[in-house]
Amino acid sequence: MVVLLDRPRWPAHGTLWAHLVSDTSLAELHDFAARCGVPRRAFDLDHYDVPAERHAELLAAGARDVTGHELIRRLRAAGLRVPAVDRPVRRALVARWEDLQPGHPGVGEEVLARWGEPHRVYHSLAHLTAVLDRLDLLAAAGEQVTPEVRLAAWFHDAVHDGASPADEDASAELAARLLAPAVGVARAGEVARLVRLTAGHETAPDDDAGHALCDADLGVLGGSPQEYSAYADQVRDEYRAVPDADFRRGRVAVLHRLLDRPALYRTAAGARLWEAAARRNVAAEITSLRAGR
Repeated sequence: MVVLLDRPRWPAHGTLWAHLVSDTSLAELHDFAARCGVPRRAFDLDHYDVPAERHAELLAAGARDVTGHELIRRLRAAGLRVPAVDRPVRRALVARWEDLQPGHPGVGEEVLARWGEPHRVYHSLAHLTAVLDRLDLLAAAGEQVTPEVRLAAWFHDAVHDGASPADEDASAELAARLLAPAVGVARAGEVARLVRLTAGHETAPDDDAGHALCDADLGVLGGSPQEYSAYADQVRDEYRAVPDADFRRGRVAVLHRLLDRPALYRTAAGARLWEAAARRNVAAEITSLRAGR
């Protein structure tokens, strides 16, 4: 176990504060904090804030004394540092997870850590936020947005290595494993089923939950031309290792499969909000790709 503690030098509320972190895992950090009586409310995304009067006690309990520079370096090297630019979005998502699944913060932390992986461009915290926002829009319009649908949104790209349907299968397996202790095997299985639907966005006629999730995921297609262009650029960036000709060929095939559907969106609200714009945007991207742009 390697838990790190820097020196108290950050003033607030009439005292100096230090940072308690792990350069191995958040689970290890939470275990250490719980054993030492550090309250969970002191946790802030990637560290615990601890007051100066507890510094010597935590060192005696096994924390390693390091400089602030060393603490940040080790945290970044472990991939556990939350960059300042991501902190407001991450805090908002933590609050949404707590509303959805109170009592299980560790599951939310693990999922958010995956969404924050540095290799992601489109399939990022911003995409997760956008899908959750679109589910709120659908729910406000009267569509069936169950807690399982919202959980599936959290997990639908939790694993993203650029291979479909392998990513969706791995994300579904992760959902089943992490959620079963929290919501039960049956509900976790339903979340996993919904996650797998996002590989091809093909849903049965009576699958209202699947319709809502897939529509929210595909809602990006129905944005403004500027929003769609930014989305398309991000997708290309995620597949930057793929040669241009191969990417254009594969992307055109995917887009054609979408346009060939009788309807891109299966909910009434989704069709009203996004169908017309999505068809214009997708057709325009096909034209651009074929022209080599």
